[in-house]
Amino acid sequence: MKSFKVTLDRIEEDIAVLLLRDEESVKIDIPLFLLPPKSKEGDILNISIVRDVQETEAAKERVSTLLEKLKNKNKETK
Repeated sequence: MKSFKVTLDRIEEDIAVLLLRDEESVKIDIPLFLLPPKSKEGDILNISIVRDVQETEAAKERVSTLLEKLKNKNKETK
């Protein structure tokens, strides 16, 4: 798991502008509803990013199945 800290720099309408703590020139814009309740400008937030291998494989399988159906459908119409 990759985890890092950001500062909630400002809120612009429905967007939270976050600055990476170690490199404040890196800006991340995310929808405001993704922040914890009562978050406010100046708060330090911890963000974790986890790769979901199982969900990735399931998505690949769904796409593969759809592509196969399309290929078979095209063969039937020719």
